[in-house]
Amino acid sequence: MPDTSAAVAAGIRKIVYYQEEVVRENGTAPALPALRATVAAVVSNPWLGSGPEADLAEAAKRIAPHIAQVLTDRLIAGLGGAGQIEAFGKAAIVGTSGEIEHAGALIHTPYFGNLVREFLEGSSIISFADDRADAGASIVVPMWHKEHAATRSHYQTVAARVPDAPLPGEIVVIAAASTGPRPHARIGDRKTDRPVTSAVLQGATS
Repeated sequence: MPDTSAAVAAGIRKIVYYQEEVVRENGTAPALPALRATVAAVVSNPWLGSGPEADLAEAAKRIAPHIAQVLTDRLIAGLGGAGQIEAFGKAAIVGTSGEIEHAGALIHTPYFGNLVREFLEGSSIISFADDRADAGASIVVPMWHKEHAATRSHYQTVAARVPDAPLPGEIVVIAAASTGPRPHARIGDRKTDRPVTSAVLQGATS
């Protein structure tokens, strides 16, 4: 059984893990089939009822490291180890009684992002999404390569949803990961693209 001490310390109500595997894409099995997964933690909004002048840092420092531990532990266990993970992303949905900034305060902080990157053995900044919504809302979590953010093959998304969260006074915090690229990735790489500007295009078509 997973260690629940970090979940208790963060005040997590529920943890939801989702995983998918693309077996065939466009009728053909991918050369590098990948697993994609999300794990969501539902937590009470620690800033509920505070005004826009409220300092969000102290609660983020107290809560976010525990959430980072819980989410990455589940991803590592589900995807076969940090070494198997090639791409990652993060997201948060705040309930309707909170500010959109409350969602950002739990994921756009080194107490979350730096630890997610460390635990998943990455070095890139982490792509993200955040929103405010009713319970059951889904969010599309973007991902890119955990070490080489310019690698287009690993630009991908996975949807996350918790049917009964966030309640108005809650925040859903999500981490996502993939063990490989998109199926049949073949659109090149930003570092090897030919230079393209309007002047180049005018010269190419004149």
